[in-house]
Amino acid sequence: MSKSGPIIVIEDDPDDQLLLDETFKFLNYPYEIIFFSDGYLALDFIVKSDVKPFLIISDINMPRIDGFELRKKFHNNEALSIRCIPYLFFTSGSNRKGVYDAYAMSAQGFFIKPNTITDLQNTIRKIVEYWQECFAPSQYIE
Repeated sequence: MSKSGPIIVIEDDPDDQLLLDETFKFLNYPYEIIFFSDGYLALDFIVKSDVKPFLIISDINMPRIDGFELRKKFHNNEALSIRCIPYLFFTSGSNRKGVYDAYAMSAQGFFIKPNTITDLQNTIRKIVEYWQECFAPSQYIE
């Protein structure tokens, strides 16, 4: 896990992208925020580039490939799994099966998109600050 890499946000809804962009700007973290509206494009970018993301925040309900299938592709890719990139689901709704499925595929978090900008800011702040403090095995790879 890179503590200085960008935050990758995989979100197909332009309004949600705008709200997240405004939230990250307001919180003024030093991370570049890279948005993808398509999971395949995000996967391709991370696999083919030297970028070492700090976090991946992914919606679940997206066209072409949903967040669960995308998480499986990240999790099953040996080169990506050794990089220990935290993968978090950030979605509009939940049910018991969805939460169970997310953690069964080793997601590091499952969050419901808040209804207010203040709640969104508080949620993103908690997520980022938690991962800033967290240690991962990749931090000890020489």
